[in-house]
Amino acid sequence: MVPSGKASRIKELLVISGKGGTGKTTVLGSFAALSQQAVLVDCDVDAANLYLLLDPDITGTVDFHGLPQPRTVQEKCRSCSVCTEVCRFGAIQSGRIDYYACECCGVCIRACPHGAIVFAQVVRGQWFTANTQYGPLVYARLHPGEENSGLLVAEVKKRAREVAKETNRHIILTDGPPGIGCPVISSLAAVDLVLIVTEPTVSGWHDLQRTIELTQRFQKRLMVCINKYDICIDLTNEITDQCRAAGMRVIGRIPFDEKVAAAMSAGKPVVGSSGKAATAIRGLWSQVSAELQAIE
Repeated sequence: MVPSGKASRIKELLVISGKGGTGKTTVLGSFAALSQQAVLVDCDVDAANLYLLLDPDITGTVDFHGLPQPRTVQEKCRSCSVCTEVCRFGAIQSGRIDYYACECCGVCIRACPHGAIVFAQVVRGQWFTANTQYGPLVYARLHPGEENSGLLVAEVKKRAREVAKETNRHIILTDGPPGIGCPVISSLAAVDLVLIVTEPTVSGWHDLQRTIELTQRFQKRLMVCINKYDICIDLTNEITDQCRAAGMRVIGRIPFDEKVAAAMSAGKPVVGSSGKAATAIRGLWSQVSAELQAIE
């Protein structure tokens, strides 16, 4: 908790993984249950799933438009095929636009001699504000096949900070998207602390290295946690040694525990039950929360 009488700025923890399936949402959901004072955010706007653990009561829904997209005004179209000739993506045939092939460059709009193609706003998804038993939640959902999710991530993060100010909460816990692309880069903006959750597999180690490289480019304070560390002790030790050699802290090791799957199936945070993994996550949160409090 924030000491009485002391002003405190909002601090944000981002949990990322480099790949899907390492357990970052499992960890973040447990952090939410342990904190009880944070604003919770799911920046995996392509496939949000934090809400599945938190049973939210939605209080607001806002359409997300993203970038405008060309649309044909059929009554103006003369089927002259100029748009077809100038489109380098093969997205227009006989004045009809294939919206999945269109890159929204706008060349067709400039080239059309009849003004038959215009930019139009398109609803590409929604973002939501909600209440949970652990605190306010902000998350989003893109429509299938939609892109530009980095823009939506920025909207979600902006709203989360507004909610934090409105509710006088000083911690934001953010479940980041997998990978190292645009949504992750957008998620990294203005965060104070990054926790990478990895696993002792060849793909987990490879993607951890890529994620570390990306995070360091943004000069973020970085920590590492190894989930299911005991499925391959040799690789766990190698990951630990390599991280230490690079000056990074491995602050937690979570053992494989069948109770995790049971908690996920029940839609509950892992720390709501007993077990080796729950104990390890509680210890991990103690270190992470102390690190957040130490940040000026």
